[in-house]
Amino acid sequence: MAYLTGWRLALAADRLRATDDTLAAIARQVGYGSAFALSAAFKRAYGVSPQRYRTPPA
Repeated sequence: MAYLTGWRLALAADRLRATDDTLAAIARQVGYGSAFALSAAFKRAYGVSPQRYRTPPA
């Protein structure tokens, strides 16, 4: 299960940087039920919110 979660979050991270898709759309694409669920898991794993991850530091 940990492998699957890591894989889904890695896919989400790639899509956050490579596309302008909404968080809800990315959540659906990688198998999460909602943007909130993806956001919570992403923040736990990466230490930052998906929005902060998508926008690189200036």
